[in-house]
Amino acid sequence: MADFSKTRTDLVNTWGQLKNERSSWWSQWQEISNYIIPWGGRFFRQDRDKGHRRGNQIYDNTGIRALKTLGAGLMAGATSPARPWFRLGTHDPALNNAQPVKLWLSDVGERMHAVFQKSNTYRALHSVYHELGAFGTAASIILPNFNTVIHQTALTCGEYAIATNPEGEVDTLYREFEMRVSEMIKEFGRDACSSTVKSLYDQGNNQAWIPVIHAIEPRYYRDPTKRDVRNMKWGSYYFELGGDSNKALRETGFNQFPGVAPRWDVSGGDIYGNSPGMEALGDVKQLQHEQLRKAQGIDYQTKPPLQMPTEMKNREVDAMPGGITYVAGGQNQKIESLFNVRLDLQYLIEDIREVQGRINQSFFKDIFLMFESMEDPNMTATEVAARQEEKMLMLGPVLERLDNELLYPLIEVTFTHMIEMGAIPPPPQELVGMDLAVEFVSVLAQAQRAVGTNSVDRFVGSLGSVAGLKPEVLDKFDSDAWADKYSDMLGVDPALIISGNQVAVVRQARAKAQAAQQSAAVAEQASGAAKNFAQAGQATQGGGPGSDVMNMFSGYQSPGPTEVQ
Repeated sequence: MADFSKTRTDLVNTWGQLKNERSSWWSQWQEISNYIIPWGGRFFRQDRDKGHRRGNQIYDNTGIRALKTLGAGLMAGATSPARPWFRLGTHDPALNNAQPVKLWLSDVGERMHAVFQKSNTYRALHSVYHELGAFGTAASIILPNFNTVIHQTALTCGEYAIATNPEGEVDTLYREFEMRVSEMIKEFGRDACSSTVKSLYDQGNNQAWIPVIHAIEPRYYRDPTKRDVRNMKWGSYYFELGGDSNKALRETGFNQFPGVAPRWDVSGGDIYGNSPGMEALGDVKQLQHEQLRKAQGIDYQTKPPLQMPTEMKNREVDAMPGGITYVAGGQNQKIESLFNVRLDLQYLIEDIREVQGRINQSFFKDIFLMFESMEDPNMTATEVAARQEEKMLMLGPVLERLDNELLYPLIEVTFTHMIEMGAIPPPPQELVGMDLAVEFVSVLAQAQRAVGTNSVDRFVGSLGSVAGLKPEVLDKFDSDAWADKYSDMLGVDPALIISGNQVAVVRQARAKAQAAQQSAAVAEQASGAAKNFAQAGQATQGGGPGSDVMNMFSGYQSPGPTEVQ
């Protein structure tokens, strides 16, 4: 029996359990919001659209700038809007080279990139990267849209809660937000709304805010033989937090989880992730404290506390440069500093620089600004490659998790919505029943693969050096395999690499042409030799090269040409 009768009470109870699960993270997230990402995080429903000053505890914005560099670096390096960052294929390399398949895959990939450009995907991804770097967990809901195929709603920390399945994959997402009365009537219809919303609408109070919950969770009890929205794998429910009992605003369903919830790093069976922001939080707080103390030290030196004679009480003191203040005569009748304010701030400044460096390293700023941060301009290419390899390996696990928890699901959900809206042409016959594969070709993905080229380059260079002394060592080198592997490491478009079958045909034709040229050359050489021999025989009178050759074949007593009449 299909489970499409989820009660509002059931959903509210689940929401309460999810909030209780995330409660242990709450205080840390709030500190990160206060010190690193003051515009992020909604820890109270009323925090929505608040323009008051945030980040009052921030005296040094190194953490903020480092997080922005991380977000921009991931955006440009993993999902740049300016260049293709993925391409479609199959798990069969031979099938990928078939012309109809190649053209169809290329066409669909271009259409998907166009959908991402037209929709708000890249704006949402930029927000996701900031949330990941700061809080360790991000979330976005991907829903179909008539005009742009898809539309993403990027969530911020505190307004949602998630749960995972036994495999550790996020499959449940609850979100609490507010909608205006007029928006609710337009979105869900008057009949679906509570009596409170109807009353506010009738009174003309259309701008009143109403708390709403959007719940997305697996349907464990459903009828898989039915294809209606209430029997799909995931249920989607909208309901008012304080609305009428057992009344939902809307109930729909999805065959795929319509959200993405990537985590930066996960420890054990944790649901929520760890982040660079958590790692750097102590340093960020220390930096604020030190900057405050440095400012106070400067204040002491520029505007020190004063001591003055008692006769000066309630009298005006001109402390401006060039100012004159009159004091009564007598010994020690002068205005001076209360204590020595010549403070040595150098040690404090050096420690501040060290703390700033640790913060930048926590957010991988040195990786995304790699060549800008190179201290030695005379560094060799080998040294640069080795340092780049070391730095890129640090991002390897993060990129792998991003692929699995963010980019693969995004591409899969988008592909499904494009099929439903008829935005993808029919596939060629060769692809019927075949699974598609996704290959990431972004700057960071290529850089990860290109790390392997350093060892290949060293091997080929060493092999060339040895070949100068011992040429037979080149027999161990497979140039065809090198071309295939090296192009894969660099992310070269497969269309530029000729397949092995085509190479064999080209080489066979070349071998035939070379054999024909050699045969022609031998024949021409033989013809020239015969002609030269005949000319030499005619020109020789009384012995010469021609007669000598004839004598060799005629015997010692054979007469020479001059003797034959």
